[in-house]
Amino acid sequence: MTGLSRSTDGLDPRRKRILFRAWHRGTREMDLLMGQYAEKAIDAMSDAELDIFEALIEVPDRDLFAWITGKEVVAENYNTAIFHALRNFHTHDKPIEF
Repeated sequence: MTGLSRSTDGLDPRRKRILFRAWHRGTREMDLLMGQYAEKAIDAMSDAELDIFEALIEVPDRDLFAWITGKEVVAENYNTAIFHALRNFHTHDKPIEF
């Protein structure tokens, strides 16, 4: 089960591929964080934003999870509006433990 709740009908091949990859990262926690955000945001992303999101998909789960949860400072080259939108999409009121 992927968790995907939207249809990929109408998405261009690049967006379909990115959406699939966002839901198939490796750890279930990151599948949920990246996949849910991608489902909501992928339609509105520009090509440049897709480039940035694809780069985030390549970040190891452990590092990206630490950045999203605020346990570590995000690497400067990934500290983008897309990263902040991803992090802000998932709100929580207490620390998340890996």
